[in-house]
Amino acid sequence: MLTAFARAFRTPDLRKKLLFTLFIILVFRLGSVFPTPNVNVKVLKDTADAAKESNQLYGLVDLFSGGALLKLSIFALGIMPYITASIILQLLTVVIPRLEALKKEGQSGTTKITQYTRYLTVGLAILQATGIVAMASTGQLFQGVSGGDEVLYEKGLFPIIVMVITMVAGTTVIMWLGELVTDRGVGNGMSILIFTQVVAVFPAQFWSIYKTKNGFVFALVILVGLAIMAGVVFVEQAQRRIPVQYAKRMVGRRMYGGTSTYIPLKVNQAGIIPIIFASSLLYLPVLATQLWPNTKWLQKVQPYLQQDNAWHMGIYFVLIIFFTYFYVAITFNPTEVADNMKKYGGFIPGIRPGRPTAEYLDYVLTRITTPGALYLGLVSLVPMVAFALLKATQEFPFGGASILIVVGVGLDTVKQIESQLQQRNYEGFLR
Repeated sequence: MLTAFARAFRTPDLRKKLLFTLFIILVFRLGSVFPTPNVNVKVLKDTADAAKESNQLYGLVDLFSGGALLKLSIFALGIMPYITASIILQLLTVVIPRLEALKKEGQSGTTKITQYTRYLTVGLAILQATGIVAMASTGQLFQGVSGGDEVLYEKGLFPIIVMVITMVAGTTVIMWLGELVTDRGVGNGMSILIFTQVVAVFPAQFWSIYKTKNGFVFALVILVGLAIMAGVVFVEQAQRRIPVQYAKRMVGRRMYGGTSTYIPLKVNQAGIIPIIFASSLLYLPVLATQLWPNTKWLQKVQPYLQQDNAWHMGIYFVLIIFFTYFYVAITFNPTEVADNMKKYGGFIPGIRPGRPTAEYLDYVLTRITTPGALYLGLVSLVPMVAFALLKATQEFPFGGASILIVVGVGLDTVKQIESQLQQRNYEGFLR
């Protein structure tokens, strides 16, 4: 693998792509450090650290923003508005016929959907930035933490508007940086930036474990983390390959078909989307308790919302399984796949084309989604179990969405670099 890295850097055009990607990552991290105007950096640092210790949910927020949100930096919103917009457009494609028609138009339709995604990203960024700045000005962003209402120097209308504009502009710059990496760098730009945000908090988490626990616990965390990572790599690479054969047919004077291929159905077909859905849904009652702290029934429910509570873990696990089946059902249409196969003369050996093929694909997909859903649920519970046993939920870097993002993006990027090396007759990363 190290030899492959050396050969990649010795290839002039691939070296330029790698260096360009590293440069964009550096710019992205610098933007995550610089605060927006009107922010008291000294008070903010102490307040953010205290908030993460008192409320475990801030750790999840800190994870997806790479530590930028609690710093109120110019890239405070991170990549989350774009992710949310992409998920919304993907779901609406199934519901709105116009978007479904655009999706089938090929490259031109995809370009149009991408444009809609950008517009929706800006709209969501405006809403999120306004909410975050408003909560920071009233002290609700760091509720219950001393100094939470002193984070901003001024709380007038004009300073608030400047902060909102700065954060929204930062989100648009992040979109631009991601597209630059996709066009001129290596790998998917947005995925690389998400990977960067997740990995950015790992050193602080490792140092916190080493400082607060003894060396044995630190070594145990490393060993358990490596085992979890190996398991995640194994499951992420696992797939069920359904063989497909294409009959020979004459088109004009040329013969087409007569080839054999397969349909790869991954065990984890849904990725990390179910975890995001489940976390967002469980965050709503927590947000309600912060906005209306004097409501009696919310006060009764609040103890069950803690991440070390067994009820919270159980509901979280069930929601992940539900959203896994839900997301797979709306993103993979067996009937459409069967119709396309029949249209081009393809068939699964032993299965008749048309409706029997669709029923067979649906049967296989349902069965293979079950271990994938259980896998996502178990991996997502790792940080909560770590908190219950070690009191270190947000200091445990190996688990939940973080490890899935790191492994998934890492494998995808390595495969893309490998494909470019193989084009030059070099030995790739994966043997």
